[in-house]
Amino acid sequence: MSEPGRSVFLGRRAEQKAAAFLEHLGYEILDRNTTYRGGELDLVARQGAVLCFVEVRYRADALMGDPLETVGQVKQSRLIQAARQYLRDRPEWDRPDQLMRFDVVGIVGDDEPVLVQNAFGVDTGW
Repeated sequence: MSEPGRSVFLGRRAEQKAAAFLEHLGYEILDRNTTYRGGELDLVARQGAVLCFVEVRYRADALMGDPLETVGQVKQSRLIQAARQYLRDRPEWDRPDQLMRFDVVGIVGDDEPVLVQNAFGVDTGW
């Protein structure tokens, strides 16, 4: 398998593992791999009344660092932009009273996923 193909395969496998992990925690997965110009939402889920935009980060091993540390400012901006578009496309979720947050799931190799809820905030003007 070519390296780019392998990377996509590992990414999709990590997203499947993350989705199963979140479902075990009581999340309802609503959408997977929703792509917009400038960004992609790995998982969109609901935990109770909260709409969660979930970024999944994978590393084959810890030598390359903690995958949770890889969601920097640029990535956050892309996720926020994609989430805005997601809400525009789904008026049932685009309500002033809708609770929302950005979660990140990190996976290293075959280890259990690690979840960070409310991993980063959004400035006013959301």
